[in-house]
Amino acid sequence: MKSRRHLKIIQIIKENNISTQEELADQLQAKGIDVTQATVSRDIKDLGFIKVPSEDGNYKYALPPERERITLAGWVKRMFRDFITDIKLSENNMVVRTIPGTAHSLAAAIDNLEWEEIIGSVAGDDCIIIVLTDKSVGEEIQTRFKELIGLQ
Repeated sequence: MKSRRHLKIIQIIKENNISTQEELADQLQAKGIDVTQATVSRDIKDLGFIKVPSEDGNYKYALPPERERITLAGWVKRMFRDFITDIKLSENNMVVRTIPGTAHSLAAAIDNLEWEEIIGSVAGDDCIIIVLTDKSVGEEIQTRFKELIGLQ
């Protein structure tokens, strides 16, 4: 649950100008994640957020640039190892099977990787369909996924 919440927080921070813990808690509540202000405070500390100037002259939360990729990559790797049960490739589509209830979080993590070879993903409860730009990149993406899982 914590990894899922942290991933959602990163997504919210990237997409919105969040300047207070209360705003972040409200955004999480709106997305169906029940949190207290104390939990949000710990999450902000755990994630290492800093305050940076926003476009409107105020300040907003952000990950330090040097930590953003490292932090996201670490979570994705952990999620891949913990959640994925099988990967199959078909033309320019990849089917990723997960343990029940984890496909949505993993699909969000995959989308946040922003790999140019991945157009997008659709998640059910325990399965994700990933659409690739071309069938020629399928084996490379499958290999990268297996590396994240620790199978190669």
